[in-house]
Amino acid sequence: MKAIIDYTIALVVVIGLFATLIFMMLRTDDMPDVYISNSTNECVKVINYDSRFDYSCETLPEKYNHIWVE
Repeated sequence: MKAIIDYTIALVVVIGLFATLIFMMLRTDDMPDVYISNSTNECVKVINYDSRFDYSCETLPEKYNHIWVE
C-alpha cells in the first residue's frame, strides 16, 4: 500500500513539474528580445514577437530577453 502512495505522489510531482515547464515556455515565447551593447550598456534594438506591442529602446518592456551584443 505504501508503494502505491509513493508512486502516486511521485507521479503528481512529475506531472506538476512538467506542467510548470510547459507554462513557462509558453509564457516566455512572446517576450521581446532587447539587444544591449556590452561596451556602452545601452539598448541597441528591440525585436517584438507579439504584434500587440510596439516596444523600442525608448520604451522598454518590464520583462524581456536580455541579449548582449558588441
